[in-house]
Amino acid sequence: MRILLDECVPRRFRRQFPEHEVRTAPEMGWASFKNGNLLAASGKFDVLVTTDQRLSYQLNVSSFPIAVLVLVAKRNKPEFLLPLVGA
Repeated sequence: MRILLDECVPRRFRRQFPEHEVRTAPEMGWASFKNGNLLAASGKFDVLVTTDQRLSYQLNVSSFPIAVLVLVAKRNKPEFLLPLVGA
């Protein structure tokens, strides 16, 4: 599976998906993309992982050919996000 981490997700979070190909938005040159442009550009990825809880209010995410996983945590630091991996 090809996973794209949004720029709001810490880079080292990629270690939680060792059996998958993981890239970050900054690695792809997409760090400054707005959400709609990011989703449009992410066609070769299967999943976008983000902490942006407003994404579904800003866009119709179901119109893009990528699954969107929104991690809901108190902060976007690894210690807050890691417990969500199993969930």
